[in-house]
Amino acid sequence: MAKRIVIDPVTRIEGHLRIEADIENNIITDAFSSGTMIRGIELIAKGRDPRDIWAYVSRVCGVCTSIHGMAGVRVIENAMDVRIPPNAEQVRNLMQGALYIQDHLFHFYTLQAFDWVDIMSALKGDPKEAADIAASISTWPKNSEGEFKLMLEKLKTFAATGKLGFLANGYWGHSAYKLSPSVNLMAVTHYFQTFEEMRDVVRIQALFGGKNPHPNYLMGGMGCAVNIDDPAAINLERLSWVANIIQRAQLFVSQVFVPDAIAILSQYPEWTKIGGGLRNYISYGDFPMGNYGETETYKIPRGIILDRNLNKIEDFDPESLDGLQEFVAHSWYDYTQGKDAGLHPSEGETIINYTGPTPPYKHLDTNKSYSWIKTPRYKGIAMETGPLARMIIGYAKGNEDVKNIIDTSLNKMGYKFEDMYSTVGRVLARVLEAKLVTDWMNDFYFSLLGNIKKGDYRMFNGDKWEPDSWPEKASGYSLTEAPRGSLAHYASFENKRITNYQMIMPTTWNGSPRDAKGQHSAFEASLIGTPVSNPNLPLEILRTIHSFDPCLACAVHLYDEKGTYMHNIDVK
Repeated sequence: MAKRIVIDPVTRIEGHLRIEADIENNIITDAFSSGTMIRGIELIAKGRDPRDIWAYVSRVCGVCTSIHGMAGVRVIENAMDVRIPPNAEQVRNLMQGALYIQDHLFHFYTLQAFDWVDIMSALKGDPKEAADIAASISTWPKNSEGEFKLMLEKLKTFAATGKLGFLANGYWGHSAYKLSPSVNLMAVTHYFQTFEEMRDVVRIQALFGGKNPHPNYLMGGMGCAVNIDDPAAINLERLSWVANIIQRAQLFVSQVFVPDAIAILSQYPEWTKIGGGLRNYISYGDFPMGNYGETETYKIPRGIILDRNLNKIEDFDPESLDGLQEFVAHSWYDYTQGKDAGLHPSEGETIINYTGPTPPYKHLDTNKSYSWIKTPRYKGIAMETGPLARMIIGYAKGNEDVKNIIDTSLNKMGYKFEDMYSTVGRVLARVLEAKLVTDWMNDFYFSLLGNIKKGDYRMFNGDKWEPDSWPEKASGYSLTEAPRGSLAHYASFENKRITNYQMIMPTTWNGSPRDAKGQHSAFEASLIGTPVSNPNLPLEILRTIHSFDPCLACAVHLYDEKGTYMHNIDVK
């Protein structure tokens, strides 16, 4: 008989996630993913000035910092048919690229690494051996015996306090850990070195957007002025500073991030057969080198792959009412057409209807509604989105950069392309994508610089800025690739105010409950078949769930400025 275990909350993610898994003979036979926080931003967006909506929706998440802000400004530009100047397009690319690099580094080292790296084992590491291992895979100048010795001393002092913070409840010493103490020491040292790199690369967002997190956007372009001779504007000195940041990011990613990932993941070949889950992948595409919407210029291509058939790339139609739909059959929402209906986000509804148990409770009733996350489908099909989906679609489309980096890396690890369909493949895809993005950052930078050298300083198109020029009614959408996957914003406005706003997040795709037909979404599907050596210490579940880099922060509780709970959902 299957035993059900619960992980609640799943830590080292953004937001609140609950996983319930049925285990029989140490194998997961079924799984249930539940977002345990309520989304509220769509309701907050109603009645707002369209020009300001980016500032509200950017508060969906503090980890993704800017991606919802950019999606929010793009959706209004789409509704009003606004084209932004080339300079603004490349500035947005640079800001988004900086986010990707920071976010992918943060995920691997801070949120996921300790599923593979045993920090307590690192206490037994040999600094000289760690330096020799590091030197064999990289020329990073901070891979010295002295650096590793200093880190070992800090680790011993840290461990002696007994105050391990978010690491306190780790499954240290678990039989699933396979790295040697010295490799663990190397990885932990790089974990701490990453903080400086993450801080520096995101300064690009602060330069062009005024601050970080939540940098500023502007409908019609960007609010940063360009003047190569003005000390208060984006001048040559500041542009040179950006180039330096990009160069440093390239160095760290190529000499630390990628070698670490290859070295660590190479030690877990069994995980190339675990966690594959769904066989369908979706990407909206992004990083335009022309105008946003001209998908043929995108660095990340748009497309859908079904049943892992790389010989056929399906088109994605964002406007087809029977294409992209959200369902609420197992979610704590209602639709006016009933819980089995599917709604295109342009017609979406956010009608709260909590029917779950009153805490404390042992298990959710997974035969009914069990999550605050809606369930997206494309033409009724469940999809995985994220770096793995993007890399597979890019590979299938023949992108040489993608093909070369995947083939080269897999060859070093002794793996085959089919091994990408796994937990290891999902982690590796994110790391390799970071390397591609650091290279693309040069393309964005030199495109911007070249345009400025030609005398084009434009950053803003204000043709539709004044409300008198707006149509009485309009609607639009934006399709963006966030670090975690495909992100869609849909908006309608009337009489100069937002009337409906709907967002489909990457984790809405991946972490949603099953639909009315019983189809699993990506989290649930990826866990089925996973071996769990000790159900009381389910490290294996964390490895696969963390590989998606879940972000549940689009679900928010509502409080006033004093922290008082403002909204209560009646339990039926």
